[in-house]
Amino acid sequence: MPIINSSLVPQTDFLYMQKAQSLAQEALYITDPNPRVGCIIVKDNQIIGQGSTQKAGGPHAEVMALRDAKAHGHEQDIAGATFYVTLEPCSHFGRTPPCADALIAHKAGRVVVACLDPNPLVAGNGIKKLQQAGITVDYYPELAERTLALNPGFMSRMIVGKPWTWTKLACSLDGKLALNNGVSQWITSAEARADGQYWRARSSAVVTGVGTVLADNPLLNVRAFTVERQPLRVVIDGKFQVPVDAAIFNGAPVLVITHTQHPEKQAMLQDKGAEVLVVEEEGVLYKGAEELVVEEEGKPHKGNEALVVEEKRGLQAKNKYINLNYVWELLAQRGINEIHVEAGAGLNSALLQAGLIDELLVYMAPKIIGPGLDIFQMPALTDLSTVPTFEWVEQQRVGEDIRLRLRNPERWEVLKRHLMGL
Repeated sequence: MPIINSSLVPQTDFLYMQKAQSLAQEALYITDPNPRVGCIIVKDNQIIGQGSTQKAGGPHAEVMALRDAKAHGHEQDIAGATFYVTLEPCSHFGRTPPCADALIAHKAGRVVVACLDPNPLVAGNGIKKLQQAGITVDYYPELAERTLALNPGFMSRMIVGKPWTWTKLACSLDGKLALNNGVSQWITSAEARADGQYWRARSSAVVTGVGTVLADNPLLNVRAFTVERQPLRVVIDGKFQVPVDAAIFNGAPVLVITHTQHPEKQAMLQDKGAEVLVVEEEGVLYKGAEELVVEEEGKPHKGNEALVVEEKRGLQAKNKYINLNYVWELLAQRGINEIHVEAGAGLNSALLQAGLIDELLVYMAPKIIGPGLDIFQMPALTDLSTVPTFEWVEQQRVGEDIRLRLRNPERWEVLKRHLMGL
């Protein structure tokens, strides 16, 4: 096990690690599926090199910092220097050689680590390798949360096997995402919509439901600024209703997840660069405002039910629903770290029911709509203890609107405690 220091982080170490974490922030949009990492090399209280992880297959933060030090004439100063790294140096061969080996080869004197790498291929082995080479390693668990904040998706994928998911909601003061007639463009301001593009850009995948595709025909790509990497767009479409001429099929990768086999339609979408994944796993989820058909003792019954429950009081759902927990596991296996959801009440409610919403990203306009379409379509609850509860992360004015960011405290605590070794 790596050495875990006391709860008191020396001020010098704290300040240099803050600078390294700022470098990691600069890599927010490019490293996926790798974590965002920053590194600073310090010798005699002077920064002689710094860098952050580049796009997948490119150099990691430690290598970038070494190159920077050499480029500025500090090659002779590297030996014996202190390296501040926001995430434990990797110890395995992946797309690049192990960073721990690079630090050993350059005779690092000391390495300060803000967070252990939960990747099973590393998981303390990077620190162990450095220590075995005679390098002093200081690890402060108290510094781990900032690295987690920059990499919730990577951490979630490694620790719980699912991506970190936020749901973007644009709504009025009274929580309506559209007028009663379905019109929603535009409740929020142009500034709010532009801000949302940055959240798309940092995500691994943008997920929507077929209802949103049919209603709005969105592109769901990043267009407000140039990016090196577009997120994968994913359409949840149990009955395979998505039109082959939908705007989302514009040549860039799209993944359609469905229950329904349709070889001819699949081939047409594949010609457009899309992939169709037919899953057999079934789930029981909120259906939203759509009419459901269930059977009770063999008699058909129609109702505007919000919650479908299999095998409850003799009721058996006639419709099949995609098991979103299973889908999220599949996406994690594909290296998807962060999921950005832009959908309607049906999928939003399904994700809430499945326990998959880790954050809410709410753009609230100073407008009151009255009767309209709700953000979520949920059954009436009778006990406040069962109400899904989130904690405030930040509030920020964006144009004439407010961006509210909330987080599932239990999910966050699981990740934080794991990274801190608790």
